[in-house]
Amino acid sequence: MREATLKKRIVKVGLIYLLGALLWFMAPPAGVSLHAWHLLIIFVLTIVGVVMRPLPMGSVAVLALTTVCLTHTLPLKVAFSSYSKPVVWLVVLAFFIARGVSKTGLGSRIAYFFVSLFGRNTLGLSYGFVMTELMLAPAVPSNTARGAGIIFPVLKSLVEEYERGDGSTKHSRIGGFLVQVAFQANIITSAMFLTALAGNPLIMKFAGARGIDLSWQTWALAACVPGVICLIAMPILVYLIQPPQVKKIPNARALARQKLMEFGPLRGDQRTMFIIFVGLLGLWVFGVHLNISATLAALMGLAALLLTGVLTWDDMLRERGAWGTFFWFGTLLMLADQLEASGFVTWFGNEVSHMVSGVHWIGAFCIATMVYFYAHYFFASTTAFISTLYAVFLHVMMTSGVPPFMAAMSLAAFSSLSACLTHFGTGTAPVYYGTNTLTMKQWWRLGIILSAFYLLVWWGVGPFWWTLVGLM
Repeated sequence: MREATLKKRIVKVGLIYLLGALLWFMAPPAGVSLHAWHLLIIFVLTIVGVVMRPLPMGSVAVLALTTVCLTHTLPLKVAFSSYSKPVVWLVVLAFFIARGVSKTGLGSRIAYFFVSLFGRNTLGLSYGFVMTELMLAPAVPSNTARGAGIIFPVLKSLVEEYERGDGSTKHSRIGGFLVQVAFQANIITSAMFLTALAGNPLIMKFAGARGIDLSWQTWALAACVPGVICLIAMPILVYLIQPPQVKKIPNARALARQKLMEFGPLRGDQRTMFIIFVGLLGLWVFGVHLNISATLAALMGLAALLLTGVLTWDDMLRERGAWGTFFWFGTLLMLADQLEASGFVTWFGNEVSHMVSGVHWIGAFCIATMVYFYAHYFFASTTAFISTLYAVFLHVMMTSGVPPFMAAMSLAAFSSLSACLTHFGTGTAPVYYGTNTLTMKQWWRLGIILSAFYLLVWWGVGPFWWTLVGLM
């Protein structure tokens, strides 16, 4: 069995490298440098390796790092540059904070509280996470801090609580469904408020430079109707596409209330964890006024957990998901950043501009927004995606005759929503994917189906609503 597995692994890796060798010696498209072409090949082959899974994702990341350095495409120092980026460490710190919530049992308390409110069935329970995201989004200006730091620890505890091998539950009976709903709610709410995503103020700046008002009030008004439609319909779509094995939770609310009573008052470690957790939430909401970033706030939280003994160094070492995610996410982020720095993305934007020249503005709008949306496959950071492509595509659409507000707001929404495509497209994605409740195939399949839904809602409802309220 082991020999057969080894042979299959060797064949898959060999095919990937053979494809890379064939592409390597091909001439790059006109306008693309040889350096950018080689980076693109390594990036694409890494994604192919992630999808085919001849090895675990961390191992695929090692092969990518080795290849990019061995071929002298990038020096070793640059290849490891992304591991010092704050967003990578924010993802890792979210895993540690989640471990503290789970270890102390505070997560189980919160999980049972959610069940007591919304636990009539699995679908109703999922809307509890949707409502929580919607409440937090206007106040927490980092989707990673909100999703990975606040929602994820509770979600993880809830999944663990209902998927224990106690004879009545099985692995991933509800986990995959709840994880995907929570993740999708995170990116939908990121598109609804100027203050819900770190990159959104960049969008306001780019749009303002062209005389387009995307203030907080205007953004919220424009996004409220299509955003709420997405939030209402999305859990139902996920329920139909990737249904949970457990659809009904008999007597769940009564049992949850009974369990909460059995827990009694908060223990010392739970009280400490709760105070630190609330403090973290406060820093994520108001830290911008204190010059404390989301990553620094998470680091302060971890330091407090270690000082109070809630977590130990051994706890951190045992958090395998954190270290595995740190390695592969850092590699993908580095490749995406270097691909942008190589000039490939600028060339890509120019090609889109040529593609829509002479096309009616409605056709140009649809083509440009689709290309913009699916270009997120090449990015591991929403902020990097926005800073690289938003201004380019806004220029393309406005010169093609698309109404300015329609162009600016559509691109603003799709900047966040396009992160639905992959398990690495934004900071929350690798954290949720790290629960291992969904396979790579399931995650990407859901992403491509939901992407079509988001496009249709914002193409159809968006312009109609904006015209109705006088925004265009």
